[in-house]
Amino acid sequence: MSINVFTKFDQDILRVVAQGKDENLNDVKEFGLNVINQDISFGCRKILCNERELEYNLSTIDTFESAKFISEKAPKVAKVALVCNPKYLPDAKFWEKVSLNRGLTIKVFTKIEEAEDWLNL
Repeated sequence: MSINVFTKFDQDILRVVAQGKDENLNDVKEFGLNVINQDISFGCRKILCNERELEYNLSTIDTFESAKFISEKAPKVAKVALVCNPKYLPDAKFWEKVSLNRGLTIKVFTKIEEAEDWLNL
């Protein structure tokens, strides 16, 4: 199973739900480009990416490469809140650190409410 992505623009926020399994680096890159393209088409500055139902399977190096790739492609004007399943928090925090070091404004959460609060600061 690969990554299934659902998006909706609501209340100034691009809301993304990702479900399934990130089976390989190319799946994650494609997912990231999908979100970036949606962000550009809606012209939004806030993204809430709900990945609580996404199974992370990438190696550490592929996690690094995906963060690097998406950071290079993403507009730097968006603020991104990523909500993950708590069991994947260490991987998500590593992804966050790599992305932050490359200029993205991103923060990882395990609760939707906290992510929404941060986006609306």
